[in-house]
Amino acid sequence: MPNKVLETKNLNAFYGDFQALFEISIDLFEGEIISIIGANGAGKSTFMRSVAGLIAKIDNEINFKGCSIKDLRADEIAQKGITMVPEGRKLFPSLSVEENLLIGSQTKRSGPWKLSLVYDFFPDLYDKKNIPSQLLSGGQQQMAAIGRALMSNPEVILFDEISLGLAPIIIKNIYKNLPFVIKDGMSAIVVEQDINKAIEISNRVYCLQEGKIALTGISKELTREEISNAYFGI
Repeated sequence: MPNKVLETKNLNAFYGDFQALFEISIDLFEGEIISIIGANGAGKSTFMRSVAGLIAKIDNEINFKGCSIKDLRADEIAQKGITMVPEGRKLFPSLSVEENLLIGSQTKRSGPWKLSLVYDFFPDLYDKKNIPSQLLSGGQQQMAAIGRALMSNPEVILFDEISLGLAPIIIKNIYKNLPFVIKDGMSAIVVEQDINKAIEISNRVYCLQEGKIALTGISKELTREEISNAYFGI
């Protein structure tokens, strides 16, 4: 059985006095892709940001390879081997494409992902490597955000709404390449609004509803009715 690389145990997260997550227990195994689905405001991005060290007020457990990371800063978590492709890409607009990619390598982690491999994977970025990232199309910006994350040579990569606002052909190409990214033991958590896509790409699915887990199961075994009921809180 693959090793467990990441787990949360009864995770709670807060924005000030407002509680956004309630006792979320999720686990992720080596080489696995899990999807997190749910309506807007369900807590999907809050969960991802909590794991990445970007939510200040959380309690209970977040463990990576058996060790707690709950109290670590975001940069320390990245150095451990967890990185995120954030919603909205979050590139530095005035920096060139290549400068944005190199930010990912600041973790100093060893691994296969270097500029040459990112450019092989996303040839559009090589052609535009010296221009400011703000001049890229939405799809190219998403490629750069993924490339930046890969440059940190992570063991776990968090994809937060990577298809949001992109043309269908771009979404198709990104997901077609995902199995080539998630290989050699790397694992991923994918937040995705498209339920069909979430089921297609993942081994297991978690559905959040108002900050709580409403449903979990093996992707190919869950019925549309079960997912719809959990998604809409029926």
